[in-house]
Amino acid sequence: MNANYFILSFIFLPLLAFVISLFINEKQEKLISNITMWSIGTTFFALVGFVGYWLLHEVKSINLKEITIFQSKEYVFVIDFYFDRVSATYLLVGAFISFLIVRYSRYYMHLEAGYRRFFATILFFYFSYNFTVLAGNFETLFVGWEMLGISSFLLIAFYRERYLPVRNAVKVFSVYRIGDIGILLAMWASHHLWHENITFQKLLDYDLVQHILSEYQWTGLFISVCILVAAAAKSAQFPFSAWIPRAMEGPTPSSAIFYGSLSIHFGVFLLIRMMPFLEQQMTARVLIGMVGVLTAIIGYFTSIVQPTIKTQIAYASVSQIGIMFIEIAFGLEELALFHFVGNAFLRTYQLLVSPSVVAYLIREQFYNYKPHNDNKIKFWLSKRIYYGWYLLSLREFNLDAFVGKWIFSVFKRIGNKLNFLTYKNIFNYFFPTYLLGLGLYIGGKYFAKVHQTWFHDVLPILFGTIALLMIMKAFSERRYPRLAWLLVFLGHFWIALAVSHNEYFSAFELVWYLSGIAIAGVTGWYSLEWLKKKEPRLFTLYRYYGHIYEYPRLAGLFFICTLGLMGFPITTTFIGEDLIFSHVHQHQYVLAFLLSSCFVIGGIALIKIYARLFLGSHAKVYHETPLQSS
Repeated sequence: MNANYFILSFIFLPLLAFVISLFINEKQEKLISNITMWSIGTTFFALVGFVGYWLLHEVKSINLKEITIFQSKEYVFVIDFYFDRVSATYLLVGAFISFLIVRYSRYYMHLEAGYRRFFATILFFYFSYNFTVLAGNFETLFVGWEMLGISSFLLIAFYRERYLPVRNAVKVFSVYRIGDIGILLAMWASHHLWHENITFQKLLDYDLVQHILSEYQWTGLFISVCILVAAAAKSAQFPFSAWIPRAMEGPTPSSAIFYGSLSIHFGVFLLIRMMPFLEQQMTARVLIGMVGVLTAIIGYFTSIVQPTIKTQIAYASVSQIGIMFIEIAFGLEELALFHFVGNAFLRTYQLLVSPSVVAYLIREQFYNYKPHNDNKIKFWLSKRIYYGWYLLSLREFNLDAFVGKWIFSVFKRIGNKLNFLTYKNIFNYFFPTYLLGLGLYIGGKYFAKVHQTWFHDVLPILFGTIALLMIMKAFSERRYPRLAWLLVFLGHFWIALAVSHNEYFSAFELVWYLSGIAIAGVTGWYSLEWLKKKEPRLFTLYRYYGHIYEYPRLAGLFFICTLGLMGFPITTTFIGEDLIFSHVHQHQYVLAFLLSSCFVIGGIALIKIYARLFLGSHAKVYHETPLQSS
């Protein structure tokens, strides 16, 4: 029995089913649901057999042979898969719950517009889930991490003809991208800490980790904080808790599989996977415990006052995950795993039966209404404090406004002050400046002595700042979609120039990075040009226009270009991002932050362009237009 083939089948079987589902006619509902159900069901039963055999014979972690994707003299990008008790638990729970959800959805989604799209997205999510769970290093985990974010966006925005699902999908994706800054910076610092693409299996070596942390204590703490930020954003922990009820705009089955049971627990998975590294850092564990305590308190009080059942379940789940963070902080990762299993099954059940419960409660309230008697309530605090706390809980402790004000509004304010970034100024000032920087790079070897003094320190920061300013302008741009697209596109070239001045390396690595950017950027630009000619009056970013209904093929092509330009793992740019970070030195925290912010904010800006042009209720009056509150 070859374990490697079994483990790889858990990844590629859902991927194969996803590809097949794309070519099936929309009207063949039974075939679509059967392919989805049988692929996930087969994976589940194969998992049960494999895990049973594994427990009886080995009970040892399995690290598959690494797959080298790119290699140079100083850098290697490898895909690594790793199977242990954590992977086994998450895989079994994920397969069983996904099978139940698909079984439920084949009837729940019957005759729903987008039936094939829903099941294809579920398959893509399940493939991403297994890929992330089996990841053996940061690079592999980040591939699955990115795919989970996109599948989340697609499922929340499933009712793409409505305003709120699309708007909330963009909001949730934006919070996910903020968490990606943590992953990117953790990957960068980890490369310099270990001087290799460290695998999770090597982290189990207690003596090795202790030796490294004793010499590089602050770098270890920096990586731990970055991991905590990524985990908190993914699992809706403080201060990112407010996105969880916004994610419930999708169909009930997707809410159950994503935000009730599986995706919401990936923050816990990340912390458990990094536990051999975190357990030797008391400061990091205290921070994890504090985040868990705050979230558990906020989640509890928020859940008991919410008016909708989905929001109550969501915050109850968030509160339990906060307790899991506390368990991890105390080193009780096995208890956290057991807690994950129980919470996942409970929230799945609650979300699936929630429509029936609401209908029952409405009938019960209608026929057996009993007025509320305020005299029976005993206040152990003053009524003013009690009612104030109640209102604060009802408003979800203003966490949505807090994140909006201190993160996204900052980007908007900076971007709104950059109105000089117009087509004319880009070509009159920034293009010549770029050529000058390129000339300095090419001629650098002739004045290497000067270059090694202030050029070497100032130019990378300067060019990285220009890239970030361009991308922030794209983030806040509302009038000209093509300008926003162009700014993100050019921002990548400024990033490449900044890193080129930071360290000399092979030009082939820049080609590897910029090739995907060039293809996606140019194709996306011409797609926008074509849409501009067809719809000149409905071509801004002030509102959602829903052009996908009249131009579905163009929308699909532009979505692929959007993924390519943001560095999604469909082009060489994804590997190129890691290549770029490998040339940022260990002490250059400012430059690393600038580059990671460019990638993250640029991705948000691109998704906004796609969503506002192609999703939402159609601007033309002869299409059906749902109410914004639908």
